Amino acid sequence: MRRPAVAGRFYPADRAGLMASIEGCFAHPLGPGPPGHASGDRSISAAIAPHAGYMASGMNAAHVYKRIAEDGLPEAYVIIGPDHTGVPFRAVMCDEPFLTPLGPCGIHEGIASRLKEAVPCSCEAHRREHSIEVQVPFLQYIDSDPMIVPVIMGDQSREAAARLAAAIREACRGVDAIIIASSDMAHYIPKKDAERLNLAVLGRVAEMDVEGMYSAIERDRVSVCGYGPMAAAILGSGASRAEVLKYSDSWDSLRHDISSVVGYGSVVMYNTVQKE
Repeated sequence: MRRPAVAGRFYPADRAGLMASIEGCFAHPLGPGPPGHASGDRSISAAIAPHAGYMASGMNAAHVYKRIAEDGLPEAYVIIGPDHTGVPFRAVMCDEPFLTPLGPCGIHEGIASRLKEAVPCSCEAHRREHSIEVQVPFLQYIDSDPMIVPVIMGDQSREAAARLAAAIREACRGVDAIIIASSDMAHYIPKKDAERLNLAVLGRVAEMDVEGMYSAIERDRVSVCGYGPMAAAILGSGASRAEVLKYSDSWDSLRHDISSVVGYGSVVMYNTVQKE
């Protein structure tokens, strides 16, 4: 079982504290309010959520998880996170359940077994990575028994994102799954600059424009840490439209150093075409 790497730092290490923290993220002025009941046919096929500590970005991430809960829960969640620890893989999955203070979160064996044909599996590579881990308690909060497939991207190039997207689409064939891309936006720049640069990138995401997203990031050197997962989510989900739910930054949540903020964006993508 993959044990928590950042419990007690990015989020509380005990069950009661973690539940209170997640509920606080929904209830916070920057949050969306508590999730309501699911209604209508499920249409969300992908999402983008930030992965900083809950006190900084959890309120932003809550917008994604409220929308998923109200849209209806899928059979599985493929969570793609960027590499922060130097894994020796272009992409690497893990087939061990993720343990959090809310209990173990299982792996969707069907997707995982098929994805292994294209993506190597090394749970050791996942031991210290936080970008996937911080998404799991939110899933456990809205879903009583979520099944995940965690994937770290070491290579975030256009080509790597397209390859991973194709592999995920094939592995998810016949399964109702949501792809969750874990990413923060620009890091440690003045608030006004962060808002301008981040909203330009999110504007391309809203248009489902992968090439435009890469061009905006490269042209202005925007330090988005999970642009590869974002591209893979757009390309792999089969989504037909995207909606930016929330943009905020670390000054909004922490009121610390307006001259050096990190931006956070929450996005959902909808598939209005009948799933295969």
